[in-house]
Amino acid sequence: MQGFQITFFTGEGRHHGHQPMGAWLMETARQLGIRGATLSVGTDGIGRDGRLHSAHFFELSDQPIEVTLVVSEDEWTRLAQALTAAQANVFFTKTPVEFGVLGGPDPGATPAAAG
Repeated sequence: MQGFQITFFTGEGRHHGHQPMGAWLMETARQLGIRGATLSVGTDGIGRDGRLHSAHFFELSDQPIEVTLVVSEDEWTRLAQALTAAQANVFFTKTPVEFGVLGGPDPGATPAAAG
């Protein structure tokens, strides 16, 4: 399939409403039926403000967070519309990709009935 890898960059201390931005992005993707999202934490990053952000022993609120998804064009359209409507204000990158599954059946699929 053809689609996009979308990576959102945020920080542990950033919120949307009462929820951390990373968790909110993951939940929004799930609610839209997007499968295959990953939230990763970083040790250091330079934000769009040009400032160094890092995880410290006593203070994790500045820890960099990435949420990465691989989506079809339709899924990207729905996600972008939802984030715009919610005024999410989150930085992202969008890269064209080809994606699929190799080497066997989908582990989440129900086996076909024996006949």
